[in-house]
Amino acid sequence: MANYFPKLQDISKAKITLAGVALPTPLSQDMHLSGKYEADVLLKREDLQIVRSYKIRGAYNKIKSLTKDELSCGVVCASAGNHAQGVALSCRMLNIKGSIFMPATTPKQKIEQVKMFGNGCIEIMLEGDTFDDSARYAIEYARQKGKVFIPPFDDPKIIEGQATIGMEIMQEVKQKVDYLFIPIGGGGLASGIGSYFKQISPDTKIIGVEPAGAASMKLSLDKGAVTALDKVDKFVDGAAVQRVGELTFNICKEILDDIVVVPEGAVCTTILELYNKSAMVVEPAGALSVSALRFYADKIKGKNVVCIISGSNNDITRMEEIREKSLLYERLKHYFIIRFPQRSGALLSFIRDVLGPEDDITHFSYIKKTNKEQGPAIIGIEVPSPKAYESLVERMRKQNIVYEYLNDKNDLFEFLI
Repeated sequence: MANYFPKLQDISKAKITLAGVALPTPLSQDMHLSGKYEADVLLKREDLQIVRSYKIRGAYNKIKSLTKDELSCGVVCASAGNHAQGVALSCRMLNIKGSIFMPATTPKQKIEQVKMFGNGCIEIMLEGDTFDDSARYAIEYARQKGKVFIPPFDDPKIIEGQATIGMEIMQEVKQKVDYLFIPIGGGGLASGIGSYFKQISPDTKIIGVEPAGAASMKLSLDKGAVTALDKVDKFVDGAAVQRVGELTFNICKEILDDIVVVPEGAVCTTILELYNKSAMVVEPAGALSVSALRFYADKIKGKNVVCIISGSNNDITRMEEIREKSLLYERLKHYFIIRFPQRSGALLSFIRDVLGPEDDITHFSYIKKTNKEQGPAIIGIEVPSPKAYESLVERMRKQNIVYEYLNDKNDLFEFLI
């Protein structure tokens, strides 16, 4: 399979297989983004699938390709998120048994969601502390039980199922697509859509997008071979893959024109922007493609752009963390250790003489638990614009405020905040 490349006829077969299973999702213009970037920005809304992500396409196409004997034995997968939901719904639709391995640390909400889509056709096995641990258990279990393991991305049928998104885009778009932005985790989505576009619309620039904390495809392309990351930041959990697939790597090195690595803070800004401006709720991985536009702003001006919104399985309890990360990245929130003068009214003087009219103290805590009137304090201040920070620091200097800036001291920041 080293030379595997998805054929148009196989993608067409996958489209037929998925009829009535995967929704032909909308390709809609986003007025806010189009105005912001002076381009025609279209969003492919895979967040509107039944399982709220594109994963049903690959999972169902793979499982449907199995023989009757293989189906009768049941299937196995490992996932803590969207792939598990795609496999669960596929098992329900085909009335077969599935065993889904998830890390023991998986939130209860995700477990219940997978159970709901499986509707009695699946069993959930909580094994290991990480996805990689869980995957090892799943592969060994499938081997022992004679069941077929359904991989999340590195399989021809998975890739061909995801490629049907590209077919839908080309059927619906009314003009040439100049730029196509695709999120990358293991690479199945980019391999599928990208291979279709390279055959149908070879002039389209295909841009892969990875989170900065899990840029495994970029690392592999830079090294010239599949290379595992030493560690992964799991914040963009839908794309937090330590090692991309062999098949997907070989395809991506042929079809990708560029990879944009997006900081997690920029992803958070996009999540909030899509919610506030376009009434869309997306997961971090689902926001990756739109997040990349800010890094391509000059190139896409006046162009026709398509962004893949890959999923919307976001936990609402994360929204405060998302807002915080966005503010920090946009330089709108700043943390300081401030050593106030040892005199009465020092804090009041700080509020009166240092804070600007639109500055807001959003965090305040003394480091010492006793003798607080003489102890340093951690203060978080939200400002209306990045330039306002410079004015804030200048006023602190004029008032002889002794402080230590925490935002750029990662270890200390993580420990104290």
